[in-house]
Amino acid sequence: MSTPAWNKAASSPWRAELRATVALALPLIGTQLAQISTMTTDVVLLGRHSAEALAAGALGANVVYVLITFTLGIVMAVSPMIAQAVGRKRHAVRDVRRSVRQGFWATVAVGVPCMIVIWHTESILLAFGQEPANAASAADYARAMLLGFLPAVGFMLLRFFVSALERPRAALVVMVLSVLLNALLAWALIFGRLGLPPLGVVGAGIATSIANTFGFVALLAFVLIDHRFRRYYILGRLWRPDWRRFAEIFRIGLPIGLILVLEVGLFAGAVQLMGLLGTAEIAAHQIALQCASVAFMVPLGIGQAATVRVGLAAGARDAAGVARAGWTALVLGVSFMSCAALLMWTMPHVLIGLFVQDVPENARVIELAVAFLAIAALFQVVDGVQAIAIGALRGLKDTRMPAIFAAIGYWLVGFPVGIVLAFHAGWGGIGVWWGLAIGLAVVAALELTRFARREMLNLVPRG
Repeated sequence: MSTPAWNKAASSPWRAELRATVALALPLIGTQLAQISTMTTDVVLLGRHSAEALAAGALGANVVYVLITFTLGIVMAVSPMIAQAVGRKRHAVRDVRRSVRQGFWATVAVGVPCMIVIWHTESILLAFGQEPANAASAADYARAMLLGFLPAVGFMLLRFFVSALERPRAALVVMVLSVLLNALLAWALIFGRLGLPPLGVVGAGIATSIANTFGFVALLAFVLIDHRFRRYYILGRLWRPDWRRFAEIFRIGLPIGLILVLEVGLFAGAVQLMGLLGTAEIAAHQIALQCASVAFMVPLGIGQAATVRVGLAAGARDAAGVARAGWTALVLGVSFMSCAALLMWTMPHVLIGLFVQDVPENARVIELAVAFLAIAALFQVVDGVQAIAIGALRGLKDTRMPAIFAAIGYWLVGFPVGIVLAFHAGWGGIGVWWGLAIGLAVVAALELTRFARREMLNLVPRG
């Protein structure tokens, strides 16, 4: 079989794949790191404000991010759809435009009901047994983030568009600018700087909404102006329905959204369990989770690159290319996460010091965060494997079985184990984190096995 035009031969196809994956993954990783920096900035600033503000922000953010992640998962279907279309025909325009246009439709169709749910954050948290004061503050934070909900998803849709065309740098630049804007506004609105009133957790939510809106508008303007993307005319006939393409987005995207919700929901559920244990447990959990989340952005970016590279190979009916793309991404991800695990294991106090001051009143928070980071170090590799394996399978439009795997690993194994260890074995927050680790390991094993089976059997889909 001749080498497809989008992956020109070198002395070694594996070396060529490595170069192509790294070139695509680096901007995607940078964008992911910039994106998580928005939340990291809020955590750092709210932690400097008070442990109570950090706890409330964590509770509110988890409600918002479960719902925004579900919406993103559905819209994420656009990425393999575009990649396979380009793999079949390098200069495809109409197919790409139709996918992006219906992605906007899906954003509104799913996002608006999610926003209604967010408005009732306080009732949701009270139903889960959270303290009324924490629930009220968390609801104020969540409602302040509402105006940025649809723009945040719209930005990600545009990011999937430019990334699937293997030109992700514009999204990285815009994301970095958004992070800087959020940091400035959050600092000013939380503490009352630059002549603005001190709004605490509400200020953090307002800043995030403004930054998300800026990011969407800026990337949309770039896509409409730049000559490389202008020819796709993505807003052309935006009002026109394309029900077959709309249905395909949901057919592929619903399982992706379910996977993401199951995973994010697992960590959000862990926050709820920590809330039953105490404010110090919530604050320590959020610190350790933020460290793990920052590290996770690297394999997540590599997994997104794997979706594109595998999708291009699948669209060209290149089974060997599918295998090279998937395994190259997995090796890259495991290598990085091994280094991240070593850092968390050997330097926990340095990492924790970025979020809270080492003062007597924070002693309990720091002690718990050190213990949680030690467990986080143990599951770094399996967390990276599951993220990249999902990305590779997504490039094949294989999303249903991974959703089942996520349900089994996260909610039939991980969450129940966490509850048993935390409340029945008396391990407290440490038990919750062991549940997270075990759940991630189960999912990683199932997804890696599925990709290996598809690669060995040359199961490259025809549609």
